[in-house]
Amino acid sequence: MEKGSNTLFRNFRQSKGCYWLLAALLMTGCDLIKMKNDSGSAAGERQAVARVGDSHLYRDELAGFVAPGTSPQDSATHMEAYINSWVRKQLLIQEASRKIDIDEAAVERKILDYRYSIIAYEYQTYYIKEHLDTVIANSEIEKYYKDNIDNFILKQNIVQATFIKVPKNAPRTGKIKELIYSSRDKDEKELKSYCLSFSAAYHISDSSWMVFDELVRNSPLAEIPNKIQFLKTTPYYETSDDSYLYFLMVDQYRISDNVSPLEFVKDDIRNIILNKRKVELAKRLEDETYTKALDQKEFEIFK
Repeated sequence: MEKGSNTLFRNFRQSKGCYWLLAALLMTGCDLIKMKNDSGSAAGERQAVARVGDSHLYRDELAGFVAPGTSPQDSATHMEAYINSWVRKQLLIQEASRKIDIDEAAVERKILDYRYSIIAYEYQTYYIKEHLDTVIANSEIEKYYKDNIDNFILKQNIVQATFIKVPKNAPRTGKIKELIYSSRDKDEKELKSYCLSFSAAYHISDSSWMVFDELVRNSPLAEIPNKIQFLKTTPYYETSDDSYLYFLMVDQYRISDNVSPLEFVKDDIRNIILNKRKVELAKRLEDETYTKALDQKEFEIFK
C-alpha cells in the first residue's frame, strides 16, 4: 500500500462513486483494503485502514464514529477527516520521539489526570443538573448586592430613556416630541405604533437601564465629547444628519464610577449565585463520595 492515508483517498476520488466506495469500506466491512496486523499482535483478522510506522488504525476502532442515518457521502467525508487527523497526530508523535526525550511516566500521569478530569466533569455536570436549585428569591439577590456593593461600580454611563431614529421623509415627525413628553397611555401606544411603522431604530423608556453609548450608537449623539456633562444638563435633545432625525429624552441616568442600580446588575447577580451553587454542589459531590468510600473502607493509603 502507498504511504499515508492521503494517497488512498486520492485514488478513491479518481474513480466514479468514490464516496460510496469509501463509506462501504469503512462502515460495512468490505475487503477492499487488507493490511498486515502489528507484528506479534493478537489482533487476528482485524483490518487496518491506516498505518504510521508500527502504529495501525483499525476499522473496528471507527465503529460508532458516524451517527446512524448519515448519508454515505457524509460518512466518507467524516471518516476521511478523522483518518487524516489520526495520521497527522501519529506522525507528530513519532517525530517528537525522535527529536526529544519523552518522560513516559509523566505522560501517563497527565493522561490519567486528563481522563479523570473528563469523567469527573461529566459526572459533576449530571449531578449538578439533578440537584441544582435554580429558584433565586429577590431577597437573596438584594442581600448579595448589599454585601458586595463595591463590586458593582459602573464602568459606563447608563440611562432610562426614549430614543427614536426616523427618516427625514417620515410622516408627522413634528408630533414625535409631543408624544414622547405625553404621560397618557393613549399617546404611548400611538408612539409605539408610529415607531413600528416608520422608525429605523427606537427604544421607549421603561424600568430597564441601558448603556448610553449602546443606545445612541450609529447616531450623531455617539460623537458627543462630554457625555457626562450632556446627561447632567440635557434631559431632551433633537438632532439630525443627512438622512435621519434623532429624538432623545432621558428620564434617569447614572454616571460611570458610581454604584450601579440593583436593576441593572440583577441578572449578573443571579448568574453569580447560580455559579456559586454549582461550585458548592461539585464540592459536596466530591466530599460525599470520599466520605462514603472511607466509611465502607473502599480505599487505603499506605505509608
